[in-house]
Amino acid sequence: METLRPKLFEVMKHYSKEQLIKDIISGIIVAIIALPLSIALAIASGVAPECGLYTAIIAGFFISFFGGSRVQIGGPTAAFVVIIYGIVMEYQLDGLIVATILAGIFLIIMGLCKFGSLIKYIPYTITTGFTCGIGVSLLVGQFKDFLGLSMGAVPSEFLQKLNAYAKNISTVNVTALLVGLLALAILIICPKITDKIPGSLVAIIITTLLVKFADLPVNTIGSVYGELSSELPLPHLPSVSFAMIQKLISPAFTIALLAGIESLLSCVVSDGMIGDKHNSNAELIGQGLGNIFSGLFGGIPATGAIARTAANVKNGGRTPIAGIVHSITLLIILLVLMPLAALIPMTSLAAVLIMVAWNMCDWSTFLRLAKTAPKSDIIVLIGTFLLTVIFDLVVAIEVGVVVSALLFMKRMAEVTDIKSWKYVEEPDTPADEAEKLLSIPKEIRVFEISGPMFFAAADHLSKIDSKNYTHVIIIRMRSVPAIDASAMHSLHNLADRAKKKGIYLVFSHVNSQPMSVMKKDGFYYKIGEENFQPDIAAAIEHAKALLE
Repeated sequence: METLRPKLFEVMKHYSKEQLIKDIISGIIVAIIALPLSIALAIASGVAPECGLYTAIIAGFFISFFGGSRVQIGGPTAAFVVIIYGIVMEYQLDGLIVATILAGIFLIIMGLCKFGSLIKYIPYTITTGFTCGIGVSLLVGQFKDFLGLSMGAVPSEFLQKLNAYAKNISTVNVTALLVGLLALAILIICPKITDKIPGSLVAIIITTLLVKFADLPVNTIGSVYGELSSELPLPHLPSVSFAMIQKLISPAFTIALLAGIESLLSCVVSDGMIGDKHNSNAELIGQGLGNIFSGLFGGIPATGAIARTAANVKNGGRTPIAGIVHSITLLIILLVLMPLAALIPMTSLAAVLIMVAWNMCDWSTFLRLAKTAPKSDIIVLIGTFLLTVIFDLVVAIEVGVVVSALLFMKRMAEVTDIKSWKYVEEPDTPADEAEKLLSIPKEIRVFEISGPMFFAAADHLSKIDSKNYTHVIIIRMRSVPAIDASAMHSLHNLADRAKKKGIYLVFSHVNSQPMSVMKKDGFYYKIGEENFQPDIAAAIEHAKALLE
């Protein structure tokens, strides 16, 4: 199907040698940027450092090869850290692999069903709330390594983390803290000097050399995790039970939803940078394949990384070849230079992630929404944020989406209204309206419905009443774009009450969707084809004829 065709196949038609050189250079630069982040994100997620590189290599390749963006760079991102850590703590690595593969399957189904455009219906307040919540959780999760605390595994729950830190605060390693502060200073200052070299790489190189040659008492990746593997593992499936799959369905769907949202947001940003338009459904399929194979090779969930994608664009990458080169470069680094990664101080990686977490927390946007948004949106924003921080991301997204939907339905129900026309003999009738209605007998009552008629607004039909002398009720529906089964049930009740009282119902200007529903439901034939008129003038004339 053309709509699911990967971007790689489109751009290769007019590919040039000059663009190949630009893509190779950009891919190598992006790989250098991705190297420390991939390792740091893996450690923060509670898995071995190599898993981050496996993810960037395998998922990055498949996302670039099969995705729907020209410049998307895939790999592990900070958005997944909190949920991955929780899965690893409860289900170990096998559970994470199953959840990652399930998430990939969900993403492929979304792409095949062409749900790419539906991701935009996730409210901005929810994405802002859980993004800030993830940022706070990620930042707090780095305190152990940044401060060099001597303690066991960090709990997955936020409040338990704080409690564990408080109990072990006396074990702070001042040397580790100073090295971490140095790395943090470099991360802040480096971008102000040059954007050609990633600050994270500079910070890690300088602090690694300092710790190594000064022989400082600071934990490194090697001292914590032992010897690092410099081989790409063979694909394998863990032992899976139906009970495990049942438990992991919810977090896997959350991973898929997060991957879809973040990757498509990254696509939108990059589209604006290069003047192109991504294929959202092909991108979801690419993301799905990337996650399935990432899980099979022992990696963690992946998605489009906005920062790495932007770096790709800035360095001249314009086709998926740059993303493929990025994966190949990381593979070479894994095979040749991975033992050197064991020398990296844990506090330096924590500093890198603290910077990532701070950048994730867009507090200016959060505070602006909290001040200017409607109260219902503020409830969703703050509620999603607190649920993400205090409980977990799965609960936050589920509750956030449900509350947003309920509040949206409430607003739509408030918009829907039914008003009765004023009559000449009624007080406070505007002169112009009275003039229009001079020729309408009092036995005819006209009601106008505005807004969608759905289950939350169906009870509004009770406002349609009749006087003792009423013989015809005209219902004007020119401003009703849609109707659902609940509203149809209310219309049937209205028709039954009118029939008992000997009152005719006449409908004016019924739009296409409500008319289609009325015909399928049988209501159209129950009322009679002749009682559906194209406009109010025709409806009034027909009502007069019924009186005669």
